[in-house]
Amino acid sequence: MSETPPMTPGTFGWNELVTTDTEACETFFTELMGWTTDTNETAEAGLYTFFKQGDRPVGGMMSMQSLGLEGVPSHWMAYLTVEDVDAACAKCTELGGKILMEPMDVPEIGRFAIITDPSDAAVGLAQYFSP
Repeated sequence: MSETPPMTPGTFGWNELVTTDTEACETFFTELMGWTTDTNETAEAGLYTFFKQGDRPVGGMMSMQSLGLEGVPSHWMAYLTVEDVDAACAKCTELGGKILMEPMDVPEIGRFAIITDPSDAAVGLAQYFSP
């Protein structure tokens, strides 16, 4: 069986934990999954932690407070990789979904949005910039 490369349009490309307790979650997931971490400062989200399996990033984590989301439960967000976030958002609304977070650029990474399907289940959309 061949493995689809990460961040290929039509696949899940990234998973991100937004939490009220980054320290406890870092300990929990590194011990549970055997991951290592690498934390960087970002303009958009403050401290951003990459979860890594070996040298490969497998997910990220940021503080709920740094995003101003007090009162929202901690959660994992899965991101579907698309070729064009804006076109996917337009198609989403045509199909009965909603846009929760309008498309936005994250410098040097890509363009992102958060949508819901017709049942109100949320998922992220990601269009990655070419290296």
